[in-house]
Amino acid sequence: MILDDPQGAKTRPASLKKSMTPTENTQHETVLHTRDAQIAKVYAESLLRAAVRQNKAELMLEQLHTVVHDLFSAQPLLEKFLSSRAIRHDQKEHVIRSALGEGADPMFLDFLLVLNRHDRLDMLRAIWLNLRNLQDERAHRIRVKVRTTVPLNEAEQQQLKKELHDGFGLEPMLEVRTDDQLLGGMIVQVGDWLYDGSVRSKLDRARKQLLARSNYVVQSWRDRFSPD
Repeated sequence: MILDDPQGAKTRPASLKKSMTPTENTQHETVLHTRDAQIAKVYAESLLRAAVRQNKAELMLEQLHTVVHDLFSAQPLLEKFLSSRAIRHDQKEHVIRSALGEGADPMFLDFLLVLNRHDRLDMLRAIWLNLRNLQDERAHRIRVKVRTTVPLNEAEQQQLKKELHDGFGLEPMLEVRTDDQLLGGMIVQVGDWLYDGSVRSKLDRARKQLLARSNYVVQSWRDRFSPD
């Protein structure tokens, strides 16, 4: 697999921000952030194209997830080490090979080494997120965030999946977590779409309706008895 650095992007000069005003610095950081996001997406697209040709799309997503969420969580210093541009490429390569061992697929290992050569290992999290979104789109999946007061059992999750599948026509991937702030019910979010079926939400709506009704009644009595 050959993945060149997108658009021939070079390492950001460390001295550039020193001569900028606060406003210029903020604008510059925004541009760099946007540019980095675009580069991360290009890498994710390149990895996905190569993986699809070898029927390894899900495997690449799984192994990248393992590094970003499992390995980095267990060894926080490893992420800092790989992200640092003050450390030589050969030192990082040695650590990458040692940390992953023989468990890494050759394509995935090659991808990490390409990122290393181009000083892009600090983009691993952004690349993972882009790869997940691209693979979800390819596999006709949607990510669904669910908040409940108590954990959903298997039957409840399957029922929710069925309703979401019927509504969106895509395979839902549930991300369920409990929320002590909810009084009951659940909140379901798919992108910008939000269903709030919590008891707290219903109480808030009832309170607003009651206030609106009270204001209407008060205004009606004022209009009725106000002098002409």
